[in-house]
Amino acid sequence: SHLRNELHRHNRLYYVLNTPEVEDVVFDSMLRRLADLEADHPEFFDANSPTLRVGSDINMEFDQVAHKYPMLSLGNTYSEEEIGEFWNRTAKLLDEPFEIVCELKFDGTAVSLTYLNGTLIQALTRGDGVRGDDVTRNVKTIKSIPLVLTGSFPSEFEIRGEIFMPRNGFDAFNRLRVEAGETAFANPRNAAAGSLKLQNSAQVAKRPLDCFLYYMLGDNLPSNLHSENLKRAAEWGFRVSPHHKLCKSPSEVFDFIRHWNSERANLPYDIDGIVLKINSIEQQRRLGFTAKTPRWAVSYKFKAEQVATRLLSVDYQVGRTGAVTPVANLEPVQLAGTVVKRASLHNADIIAALDLHEDDVVLVEKGGEIIPKIVGVQQDARSGSNKPVMFVAACPECGTNLVRVDGEAAHYCPNANHCPPQVKGRLEHFISRKAMNIEGIGAETIDLLYRNHLVDDVTGFYRLTHADLAGLERLGDKSASNIIEGIKASVSVPFERVLFAIGIRYVGETVAKKLASALGSMEAVRNASYQQLVEVDEIGEKIAESIIQFFANPENQKIIDQLRGFGLQMEITKRVLASDSLAGKTIVISGTFVSYSRDEIKELIESHGGKVGSSISAKTDFLVAGSNMGPAKLQKAEKLNINIISEDDLLTLMGIKL
Repeated sequence: SHLRNELHRHNRLYYVLNTPEVEDVVFDSMLRRLADLEADHPEFFDANSPTLRVGSDINMEFDQVAHKYPMLSLGNTYSEEEIGEFWNRTAKLLDEPFEIVCELKFDGTAVSLTYLNGTLIQALTRGDGVRGDDVTRNVKTIKSIPLVLTGSFPSEFEIRGEIFMPRNGFDAFNRLRVEAGETAFANPRNAAAGSLKLQNSAQVAKRPLDCFLYYMLGDNLPSNLHSENLKRAAEWGFRVSPHHKLCKSPSEVFDFIRHWNSERANLPYDIDGIVLKINSIEQQRRLGFTAKTPRWAVSYKFKAEQVATRLLSVDYQVGRTGAVTPVANLEPVQLAGTVVKRASLHNADIIAALDLHEDDVVLVEKGGEIIPKIVGVQQDARSGSNKPVMFVAACPECGTNLVRVDGEAAHYCPNANHCPPQVKGRLEHFISRKAMNIEGIGAETIDLLYRNHLVDDVTGFYRLTHADLAGLERLGDKSASNIIEGIKASVSVPFERVLFAIGIRYVGETVAKKLASALGSMEAVRNASYQQLVEVDEIGEKIAESIIQFFANPENQKIIDQLRGFGLQMEITKRVLASDSLAGKTIVISGTFVSYSRDEIKELIESHGGKVGSSISAKTDFLVAGSNMGPAKLQKAEKLNINIISEDDLLTLMGIKL
């Protein structure tokens, strides 16, 4: 216990306060000593031991967990005038004096941390604001996030912040990726978000992530003032940005914004704006929320960096759905930390609105500081001989005349069954995990099969032989065997996923399930009238017309008939229950299991009449606790007196003997 406390203290001194007391070699020696002691004495396991900072090399899926307090995004403002409107609106609603805390808006990925009795028990991403991914294992590898706190703190509270990658660490990390033959990240924000969602926490531990904490929630906070809570958070061991200011007038807010708009270039990390928060927690509660944002806070977004460069040419890309997207090729130019060579022009209307001409000098900025876009043209730099850029009339891939659907901005190539990028896109979609789930085939293999005329449409997969595959470049005997086995297994994929896989425009995974459930078979969907289709839940006019148009195509009819001949599931299979031993029971599972995967456990529960719940509530009958389960779920289950059982207990209930 003493050794752990010392390591926690030294970790804080080094990563949070930047005042180390010991050399790295001494710290590493202490950490190895602790790891040895823990290995010899597993009975003293600690979920927040400093040794867990290195992560685990076991791949873990993320649980989705409901936020105790909704994790909403802030409303955005882009001018001092809009900030003034926010101030005046707040003054009118409160009708009493108030203070604003101005803070830097870090450009990373949001996280919410829950602490119980001074120890980190859960870390969630924002998700959809109501539910987020449990990324606790990954967050524990970030050195600047305390696993245990010091001082006097509430028994339970939540603190929110931003995980980011400093510029120096980002540059070094990208160099390593390039040297290893991997794709470099576009910017630190993408790198931070991608790192946090890795399923292998040992890999997360190797990435230079940092975190600033900026907002505390709970029933027994130390102060009614947000600014005071930030001070206390820093005392307990959290890394809190020193760059914030208490403002009592709009002019003080404007001063802070102007200062950091120019000074942000000198920070060692990216910011993309300023956040304004009402200082009084009680006033925050009175102001409350709109449907999407808090009324007591707002963000000010800095104007995106903009540069001028020359338009070299325009390419036209054809996507899986046939949508044609124009892309500008530019003279390379430095913009917001990266070299920009291309920018999307989106559609013909954007080109017309810009009055874009060949060889124009264009103004480029990053929308949200991520995706380059052309926002203007320097017309005074144009010579009289420049010709207007005209959107292509025919598909650049197959030469078919493009069409434009009323009410839509994009032009489409209607040659869905023979236009190469559309065909290959449909093939990739067909074999994807949520569709037919044929493993061992990627985009490169699809391209290889298509170029060798082995697979021209989705039925071609079911004609492939081992000899066809084994003879191709980059594919050997074992890969060929795995692909053939995957294709054979796919004939058992349920009908709703087959319906999703065939690639009807606008029919996504959820719509396919609704259609399958309502109509029952491919034949019923094929023959359904417009009226029958729109009566199905979530099926509107656009989707109904797309379905009718898909099945009106004789080539699609032929493909469906051939897939039926290959044995694919063309109707809903009524589930035959193995037993009704779990009938009427709602069961939540958490953690990892020994005998079965999480998906297999869910299938077993449903096959024995049970219902799998996504979160714990008073209606939950059992919580099946695996290893590494989230402590917050366990606590909630205990609080609600939910029956907590093991994997073996569940199998016994279902009458399964291993």
